[in-house]
Amino acid sequence: MMYTKEEMRELVTLLNEAARAYYELDAPIMQDSEYDALYGRLCLMEEELRERLDDSPTRRIGGRPLASFPPHKHAYKLWSMDKCQNAGELRAWLTRIEKLLGRTPSFFVEHKLDGLTINLTYHDGRLIQAATRGDGETGEGVLPQTMTIGSVPLTIPYRGFIEVQGECFMKLSILRRYNESAAEPLKNARNAAAGALRNLDAAVTASRRLSAFFYHVGTPVAPPLMRRDQMNAFLISNGFPVCPFLKEADAANPEESILRIVDTIESDRSSLDYLIDGAVISVGEAEARETLGYTDKFPRWSIAYKFKAEEAITTLKAVTWEVGRTGKLTPLAHLHETDFTGVTVRHATLNNFQDITRKQLNIGCMVRLRRANDVIPEIIGRTDETQPGEIPIDKPMGCPACGTPISERGANLYCDNKLACKPQAVMRLTHYASRDAMDIDNLSEKTCSQLFDALGVRDPSGLYTLTMESLTALEGFGEKRAGNLLAAIKRTRNIALDAFLFALGIPLVGRKTARDLAGYFVTLEAVINAREENLLALEEVGPVMAACITAYFADDCNRILIRKLLECGVQPQARVHSGNGMPLTGKTVVITGTLPHYKRSDMAALIIGLGGSVSETVGKKTDYVVAGENAGSKLTKAHTLRIPVFSEEAFLEKMKYQSNSESL
Repeated sequence: MMYTKEEMRELVTLLNEAARAYYELDAPIMQDSEYDALYGRLCLMEEELRERLDDSPTRRIGGRPLASFPPHKHAYKLWSMDKCQNAGELRAWLTRIEKLLGRTPSFFVEHKLDGLTINLTYHDGRLIQAATRGDGETGEGVLPQTMTIGSVPLTIPYRGFIEVQGECFMKLSILRRYNESAAEPLKNARNAAAGALRNLDAAVTASRRLSAFFYHVGTPVAPPLMRRDQMNAFLISNGFPVCPFLKEADAANPEESILRIVDTIESDRSSLDYLIDGAVISVGEAEARETLGYTDKFPRWSIAYKFKAEEAITTLKAVTWEVGRTGKLTPLAHLHETDFTGVTVRHATLNNFQDITRKQLNIGCMVRLRRANDVIPEIIGRTDETQPGEIPIDKPMGCPACGTPISERGANLYCDNKLACKPQAVMRLTHYASRDAMDIDNLSEKTCSQLFDALGVRDPSGLYTLTMESLTALEGFGEKRAGNLLAAIKRTRNIALDAFLFALGIPLVGRKTARDLAGYFVTLEAVINAREENLLALEEVGPVMAACITAYFADDCNRILIRKLLECGVQPQARVHSGNGMPLTGKTVVITGTLPHYKRSDMAALIIGLGGSVSETVGKKTDYVVAGENAGSKLTKAHTLRIPVFSEEAFLEKMKYQSNSESL
């Protein structure tokens, strides 16, 4: 039988409309048998014409399973979201917004979906990649899996490069129908969606019949997006399904209006066919969002209002003790498996042994759980009924990992065997190598454990004694992998001071505080010798943190470690301009793309050290843009606004700094 391309086009359009009606609108326009027959006819057409259209539904199920998920670097960072849980916290956020803007903007409220974040990439109207969120900068490529989701458009009218973020989930009705005939029923919708999207076999993903709602456009060129509702309209016009709930708060009294909308969402929660765990409140106008910008972790212009924690009851089966990076022993409760707020729960947190005693917990007793903010549940107490055969929980006398007698400091138990206790040493090595610290590629927790066992690496200074011969003798290490690891370690010998301070693992000192310390004290020696009153001069440092910092540097073991690192050639540097004035004082700089020699975090530290500020978005208040490879839409917008754009080399020359392959 002879088919034409026009007939193929008509059939593809019909099948896509049927899929959208079925998956997105829940209003089928044809029987399953009719769809299957038309799908079979399309397969014959494609075979006869030797052609397959970009949006053909036959593209949705791939071939053989993948061996692994490829890493994918997002063109636009996928941020986490700040949280609030009551009216007071919401009011504080609204006050900050109004203070920063000098006015009251519009606010929109929508469902906070409880699924798995997904980021779609389109180029010239065609879906070319899909990825999980990962760490916000790099995720896992899941294109074959995502193409099985019937509501995800394979082609869109918009041309150019664009990223679209959304949430992948399994409808509760689909979960119920799936479990009616499944050999192994799925426990809950959230785990089912996450497990399906991250299954190497796309056929398994297809069998779960996942759905998705989309809510954000990351990197359009010349975006037609001015307000949150207009962004939804743009998404809908390009065939993306969006959450059906989006309401604008009353401008006359936004706080009262937002709380009223949140209450409505929570009261209607049980009637929905998908899981939500709160509401998202966001500033409406794109210009206001750009002005507000971002913190190190969150956009300032949105916040998640989390619903009150729910509770459940189950049996406490056992308690084990986990040894952390600082040697602190933390009890972990093992529970009788229970389904709780859409998640299968097997473990819960306890603070310390005093917490166990205060709550009168025994092995075998019934406990009450509370889960909030997407974290591991907490045991809030036991039920009144005593169960037969309850066994008291004993305080550990020795470290569960190395047997060293424990010490008590305050309410907590500690193992003081810093060098020979494996969990402590491995976690310190892993932290030292992490992205925000020394950023040593391919030095995972598993590899750190291998180095501890086979090569006797007990602290970070041991990394600088590794050789090609010692590494290639290890299982799984060839010359290429060993060479890459040695090169990554070598690059850390010249490192920004703030990254080094964070890598040390000083209690309570995060990346931002480390940056503040480096900027204020300038040299490592000055930080080491700082007294508590000196530290309290920093706005972010309070008495408790100041005491932790001084105690860390007063510890002989920590001083010995720092000396050993310096002897290995590690040179923490604060990049401060030597002139009387700072060349970037009052200037805002945007970094985009991949720089040839600097990590973006280190370039940001350099800019801050020169008196400037770093922004994630290009706008009228941007003074300079530093652009590397694959700069994308930020570079385009900079050219449109006639903002000076520099390469890494040109920017460093302007700042009177020289760069080489080992810089920072």
